[in-house]
Amino acid sequence: MKDVDFVIITGLSGAGKTQAMKALEDLHFFCIDNLPPALVPPLLELHGQTVTNRQYAIAIDIRVREYFSDLRRSLDWLEHSGHSYHLIFLDCSDTVLIQRFSETRRLHPLVKGQTKSESIAENITAERRLLSEAREMADVIIDTTDLRPMDLRVRINEIYLGLPLQDALLVDVFSFGYKYGAPIDADIVFDVRFIPNPYYVDELRPLTGEDAKVADYVLNYPVTQLFLEEFTNLIRDLLPNYAKEGKARLTIGIGCTGGQHRSVAIAVELVKRLEEQGIQARSRHREQSY
Repeated sequence: MKDVDFVIITGLSGAGKTQAMKALEDLHFFCIDNLPPALVPPLLELHGQTVTNRQYAIAIDIRVREYFSDLRRSLDWLEHSGHSYHLIFLDCSDTVLIQRFSETRRLHPLVKGQTKSESIAENITAERRLLSEAREMADVIIDTTDLRPMDLRVRINEIYLGLPLQDALLVDVFSFGYKYGAPIDADIVFDVRFIPNPYYVDELRPLTGEDAKVADYVLNYPVTQLFLEEFTNLIRDLLPNYAKEGKARLTIGIGCTGGQHRSVAIAVELVKRLEEQGIQARSRHREQSY
């Protein structure tokens, strides 16, 4: 499913379309909520003039029920135009749907205005009937009755990446200098000022941790190797738990005094070791971006 061009998410109200769209957005799909199916062809034609290799995802629910008759025609157009598509239908038991609407105190989309002339159960039954054709057309039906939002996210990732959620998580490692302020956007911050400072070596002072001489100086200390080994293993072991909580990216700040030598070398080496273990990782250097 990696190469699918277009994903349509539909299904029962309260079954998890919002969570599914968030998962697709994290996978870099261009997401649109409640686009009438008839507008799919002009949308792709418009973006095709300026953007290539873009993947799209739209959510269609009962609020645009008058347009569902156009859905099959739009899917036929996609197929004949050479675009691959995938239709996901989100289902859920009536009992759980009723509970979800009760907990959120939201009106069912089939309720007109503020008049509650029908029960939630009756609205769900009517919605099932109206969406029956879309359900039959679906490539995949996901029953979210017993799924947490994160379980649905895992399922979406498995479908479109062919990867467990933890393998799709990006570890973003950045260096910084405490003298310029501690970061406020990091999930984990580690202070590496316990490592001897290359700043006090005249020939290394004008260089950065990306230079081989500085990196060798920093990495050759036994305490540095101990830190890198222990910290790499810690991140590897914790990643599945971060993934289960819904993180698409884990941000790690590595700090030294000025953010030029030790933290830079450590950030680069940490990313290298994580990648060797099959973990997606990248490094950046806050103080060098100014």
